[in-house]
Amino acid sequence: MFSIVIGVLVFMGVMLVFLGLASSGQSGGISARLERYAAGKPDAAAAQAAAQANSGLSNALAQSVALARLNRVVEQRDFGANLARDIARADLKLKPGEFMAIWACSILGVPFIFLMLSVVLAPLGSGIALVIGGVIGFFLPRMWLGRRRASRLNAFNKQLPDTITLIANALRAGSSFLQAIEMVVRESTPPVTVEFGRVVREVNLGLAFDVALENMVRRVRSDDLELMATAITIQHQVGGNLAEILDSIAFTIRERVRIKGEIRTLTAQQRLSGYVVAGMPIGLMGLLFVLAPGFTKPMFENPPGIMGLPAGMIVLAIGGFFMFIGFMLIRRIVAIEV
Repeated sequence: MFSIVIGVLVFMGVMLVFLGLASSGQSGGISARLERYAAGKPDAAAAQAAAQANSGLSNALAQSVALARLNRVVEQRDFGANLARDIARADLKLKPGEFMAIWACSILGVPFIFLMLSVVLAPLGSGIALVIGGVIGFFLPRMWLGRRRASRLNAFNKQLPDTITLIANALRAGSSFLQAIEMVVRESTPPVTVEFGRVVREVNLGLAFDVALENMVRRVRSDDLELMATAITIQHQVGGNLAEILDSIAFTIRERVRIKGEIRTLTAQQRLSGYVVAGMPIGLMGLLFVLAPGFTKPMFENPPGIMGLPAGMIVLAIGGFFMFIGFMLIRRIVAIEV
C-alpha cells in the first residue's frame, strides 16, 4: 500500500509539471484581452469569456514566471550554460530550466513505471529495481539529447559539401557572399538552412560577418564548418579566388566523409563486439533478476560481507568496473581519426 501511495504521488507530480510546461506557451488569453479592449463595451457573454481568459492568463503567467525564475537560476551556473549550448546544438525549442524539469520528471517517472509493472513482475517493485530505474531516468534525457545532437551534426556534415559547392557557383555567377548564403537558405534543407539563416539575420541586424560565422561554428561545432569559416576569414583579409578555395574545401570534405564511411564499415564488427561484451552480462543479470529473483538474492545478503557490504555487491561493482574499462578500450581502438 505504501508503494502504491508513493507511486500515485510521483505520478501526480509528473503530470503537474508536464501540464505546467504545456500551458506555459499558450497565448489565447492575451489575444482575448486585446480583442476585449479593441471591441468596445462587451456584452455579458463576452464579459464571462474575458473573465475566463483572464483566469487562464493569470495561471499561465504564474507558471511562466516560475519557469523564468528556474531558467535564471540554472543559467547562472556553469552547467546551465553548457546545457543551453547542447540544447541549441540539438535544435530543441527548450530552455535549460524546462529541460531540467523534464529531466526531473524522467528521474521520477521511470521508477513509477517500474512500480506499475510490478503488478505483473513483482521484482520490479523492489528497492534495488527502483534505484536502477532512477539511474536509468537520470541518464535517459542526456542520452536522447546527445543522440539528437549527433544526428543533427551528421546531417549537417553530409549537406555541407553540396552547400559549399552551391556557394562557389553563386560566387562565380557574380553574387556577393551574403547573396550566396541567402541562396543556400532558399534552396537547401534543414539543418543547413537553419544555421545559415541565423547568419543572414545576424548580419542584417548589424553584426560583423566574421563574428556571425564564428557564432555558427560555435553552435554547430563541426570541424568541416570550422575549416570553411577559417578559409573565408583568411580570404577576406588577404584576398584571393574564394570560389576555387571553396571547391578545394568541398573536395576535401567529400573525401573525408568517404573515408569515414569506409572505416565505419570495416570496424562495424569490432564495435558490435564491444556492445555485446558490455551488454550481455547486464542483460543476463536483469533477466535472472526478473524471472528468478531467488537465484540472485544470495548476492545481496550479508554475511558474507566485505567492509560491511554484501560480498556479492562488491563482486558486481568490480565486474562492472572492468566491463566498463573493456568497453571504453574497444571504443578507443576502433575510433580512427580522419
